[in-house]
Amino acid sequence: MITAVDHVQLAAPPGTEDLLRPFYTDVLGMTEIPKPGVLAARGGCWFRAGAVQIHVGVERDFRPSAKAHPGLRVTAIAAYADRLRSHGVDLTWDDDLPGHDRFYARDPVGNRLEFLESRV
Repeated sequence: MITAVDHVQLAAPPGTEDLLRPFYTDVLGMTEIPKPGVLAARGGCWFRAGAVQIHVGVERDFRPSAKAHPGLRVTAIAAYADRLRSHGVDLTWDDDLPGHDRFYARDPVGNRLEFLESRV
C-alpha cells in the first residue's frame, strides 16, 4: 500500500548543479540536503522543504518536459509568487482547478513546477 510520496525526481543537463542550487534554495526557499556518497558521484543535487523533497539528477540527453511537473502546495501563494517574480522568475497563473489558486514556473533548466494553494 502506498502511504506517501518520498520525493520527486527531476532531471537536468550535466554540469548545471551550480545554476540550480540558488534557484531551489534562495528562490524557492528549500534547503539542500546531502546525497549519499555513491549517489553524489553521479552528480545532481537534492533539496527539502519540510516533508517535501525534490531530487535533481543528471541526464545526458536532457530535454525539459512540456507537461510533466511536481505540484507543490504553498501557503500565502500571492506573496510566494511575488518572491519568485522578485528573483526574475516568469509565472503563468491558471484558474482551471476549482477551489485553488495556482501558477506555473520553470527552473533555470526548464523543468515545469506547479505551485498551488487551496482556497478552502
